[in-house]
Amino acid sequence: MTTRVLIPSGALGLNYDQVALDRGIAMKPDIIAIDGGSTDSGPAYLGRGVSKYSRASTKVEWRGLMEARAKAGVPLVIGTSGTCGADNAVDWMLDITREIATDLRQSLKIAVLRCSQDTAVMSTAFSDGRITPLPAAPNVTADDFATCTNIVALAGAEQIAAALETKADIVIAGRTTDTAIIAALPIMRGNDAGAAWHGAKIGECGALCASNPQSGVVMVEFDNDGFTVIPLADGAQATPHTVSAHMLYENSDPFILYEPGGYLDVTDATYAALDDTRVRVTGSKWVPSDRYTVKLEGARPAGFQCVLLCLLRDAHYVKNAQIWANDIISKCRSKVIRRLGLAPEEFGIELRLMGQNASFGTLETHAAQPHEIGVLAIVTAKSNALAMEIGQFLNPYLLHHPLTQAEEQPTFAFPFSPAEISRGQTYEFCLNHVLTLDDPMSAFRLEQVQIG
Repeated sequence: MTTRVLIPSGALGLNYDQVALDRGIAMKPDIIAIDGGSTDSGPAYLGRGVSKYSRASTKVEWRGLMEARAKAGVPLVIGTSGTCGADNAVDWMLDITREIATDLRQSLKIAVLRCSQDTAVMSTAFSDGRITPLPAAPNVTADDFATCTNIVALAGAEQIAAALETKADIVIAGRTTDTAIIAALPIMRGNDAGAAWHGAKIGECGALCASNPQSGVVMVEFDNDGFTVIPLADGAQATPHTVSAHMLYENSDPFILYEPGGYLDVTDATYAALDDTRVRVTGSKWVPSDRYTVKLEGARPAGFQCVLLCLLRDAHYVKNAQIWANDIISKCRSKVIRRLGLAPEEFGIELRLMGQNASFGTLETHAAQPHEIGVLAIVTAKSNALAMEIGQFLNPYLLHHPLTQAEEQPTFAFPFSPAEISRGQTYEFCLNHVLTLDDPMSAFRLEQVQIG
């Protein structure tokens, strides 16, 4: 049996090629699957439980997919709804779906898969040894779970399969692995599990595995021996190179991919071009594990921030920007400690030199001399008022601080007035752990909603 999974885009909100989508619908897919988010843009979205994508843009694209689903007569599945997959983001996506269904006069059966975790339950699970760290995980205690504003478990194929078994028209899932929404139906239909997971990995970001990655739309056909990748936009081509290379995307090992319940091994996979557009892959293996685990993601408040931006263009200061920045940090920190009575660990001041080493800091290896440097100042403190107060301490240094006492006082450029900009509450990731489950559904909640 062949299972066709139509993937409109790497994520809802990134747009997709409507002509290519129509082409995919004409090929009679068995399911339409799209990702709704990721952790790419940092912890604030999980910490706040919100989407990073525009609601208006999301609604336009989701409406198009709901119309396509109705035409194809197949399930439509979205994973990691609302960027982070927390319950609030799932509800946000459900509200959008209701609005569109009303506009289109569609009667729909919705399966809602919730992945948010109770912090007290997770604390107990940690104390019981059912939560264990992944490599490079931060050190946490049972008490740390209570500091999280949101914790989600990443659903796998089993949880998506449970939602599909309700015969829902649309599945709105919380946090899932990027691959689960694609792999679930082929596995349910008895297609090769290794092919299902490998094809899901290749197709997770839509046409990113092809020569026209911005087109979005790709079809992956699964069977009992392997899978075939078919990009659908004009001019988009999949090659053995573009397909095999995607195993390197967001993956530390190009041959092994861990998922709930086991891992994918593509060491013996072969990639063959069927023509100028399609690639056939065989030889992928799925290796079940002896225990079922799901990854946890958690975010918690990390203080309030104030940011300032100034520009250095004088060649003398551009050349000595790091010395200048280090001196400002030292002097300003000392003044804050003296005048506000704060301990050194109660606040932070960073100066990131944009154009020199803002991304890598001391790890930067390129030493080309820029003609201008943007200085991004970041103040972190326990309250918004305190962060803004320290930002005002920092302000005169960024405007006039000289390299030495003997030279004329310089003036630098503030692009904004006031220079101090409040970022409000910030967040940090605090979990890189897995939760062991006796039953794959025990950490998840499945609800059925009728619309119309």
